[in-house]
Amino acid sequence: MGENVAILGHHYYPGAPAYLPPQSPLAPRRARGRAGGPTIILLERIDGRATAPVTMVRPLIAVLNGPNLNMLGLRQPEVYGRATLDDVEQICIQAAERLDVAIDFRQTNGEGELVSWVQECRNRARGIVINPAAYGHTSIALLDALLAVDLPVVEIHISNIHRREEFRHHTYCSRAAVGVICGLGVRGYALALQAMTDMILDEDDR
Repeated sequence: MGENVAILGHHYYPGAPAYLPPQSPLAPRRARGRAGGPTIILLERIDGRATAPVTMVRPLIAVLNGPNLNMLGLRQPEVYGRATLDDVEQICIQAAERLDVAIDFRQTNGEGELVSWVQECRNRARGIVINPAAYGHTSIALLDALLAVDLPVVEIHISNIHRREEFRHHTYCSRAAVGVICGLGVRGYALALQAMTDMILDEDDR
């Protein structure tokens, strides 16, 4: 985690581009592209053979996770479930493949690091999906960073924060978010990526 991830898994596009297995030296799936997404270099299929290079750029969505989410599966499973952070990352990877977008999946326990990651998204990512965890309830600095990058934001919480302690009912991040998904467990990440992709496509169509 923490690297620029250009859709982990198989790269296959019906039509011209050929399938390249992820381990192929001809498929640099972590190559960084222009702002808006990593560059994926495929090979065009000519007479059944992969020969001519084809460069494709997918929109990049940052998936950022705050404190204690590295403890998923261990911490209060009756609240957060048994899925681990690695399970969440796999859910996001699979959703990204289906949606034809790239993701940058990260987790940190540090407020300042999370703020810095948000700032890095400006002129790099097309949108931010963020589970700020406890920092959503406490961090004005994180809110300011989300407002400053001028990107669409979807906030996500695994548990239904409105059915828990009163201090969890309010999140500063929601003031910067287009929408908030909470209480749907880890499947909420896939829903957040779907919503963000729809927003990116709507913006591109305008």
